[in-house]
Amino acid sequence: MTTTVGDVIATLDDAYPPQLAESWDKVGLICGDPQAPVTRVVVALECTLEVARAAVEKQADLLVVHHPLFMRGVSSVAANTPKGEVIHTLIRGGCALFAAHTNADSARPGVNDRLAELLGVRPRRPIKPIALDDTDHWGVHVPPADAEAVKNAVFDAGAGEIGNYSHCAFDIDGRGQFVPEEGADPTDGEVGKLYRDDEVRVQFVASRRLRRKLIDVLRSVHPYEEPAFDIVEMAETADLATATGLGRVGELDEPMTLREFTRRVAERLPQVAWGVRAAGDPEKLIRTVAVSSGSGDSFLDDVRRLGVDCYVTSDLRHHPVDEHLRAGGPAVIDTAHWASEYPWCTQAAEVVGARHEGLDVEVLSIRTDPWTIAAGGER
Repeated sequence: MTTTVGDVIATLDDAYPPQLAESWDKVGLICGDPQAPVTRVVVALECTLEVARAAVEKQADLLVVHHPLFMRGVSSVAANTPKGEVIHTLIRGGCALFAAHTNADSARPGVNDRLAELLGVRPRRPIKPIALDDTDHWGVHVPPADAEAVKNAVFDAGAGEIGNYSHCAFDIDGRGQFVPEEGADPTDGEVGKLYRDDEVRVQFVASRRLRRKLIDVLRSVHPYEEPAFDIVEMAETADLATATGLGRVGELDEPMTLREFTRRVAERLPQVAWGVRAAGDPEKLIRTVAVSSGSGDSFLDDVRRLGVDCYVTSDLRHHPVDEHLRAGGPAVIDTAHWASEYPWCTQAAEVVGARHEGLDVEVLSIRTDPWTIAAGGER
């Protein structure tokens, strides 16, 4: 059977669910036909013109990247504009373009797991947990004779699933009352008279994305003209050690000084011109580490509260780091943005190759880090 662009996208969406993407992000298929056949896939961190040309030269049918090509609105993709030239190169070459960005950062395993493991850190809880599927808690009051029919209807619609269990519910027996007012057409009771009878309160959980569907199902199957029910949004209760989310926190495989750990980071990440820099006491002993691939200074307050010994991320700025250290925050190691995320490319290629054994899958070795010269050294 022919594998299509859409088939590979489905595989990538399973590994990096798009609902994990940040609200501002632009993930998914950028150009190309989901129905087009695929025999060769290439992976890169981002789609520069050099990367696009390489993908076409390799006769790739799909280019998978981490960084989306379009993050802000554009009014033109003319071939004489930088982004337009990239798009025209891919389309003329018959190569689709797909991006998994912050959804790949938050997924398990994802970009941050790969970064942590590469540095010798056991990836456990995220810095910023993100629920893969927010949950509602429902309570529905039903006449005893109709309770099973109502439960089966909501179960068929996807409710009552907890981990590896389905059809989960809890029944509470009680007594209900109401007065049908003028214009009502009650199933039980009479207009203008107080009615009391036995009822069952059925409680169950369901994904928040099913809320509208379940309301419609409930109203259609419930015997009452106006069914009584309530919906409560549940707090996130996932095990933080395995929860999805941005960044990772874990223990280093062996304690070492900040100086030693900084050298390890420089040795294990892909090499770039400006290397790796650190802020903090060079002789401080590092046992616990937080990592956040790509730009991560927005998490400086979080890692301080988490009490780690060191924070590894990219694109750190002078004033935030200075204030972070003066506030008692952990040591920080600043890497090149490209270097902290490029190792994910191998993981993404493995995801595609494992599901589609007949495809030719390759990671492009092109270094798209923009910095080319560094001067100076360790003081």
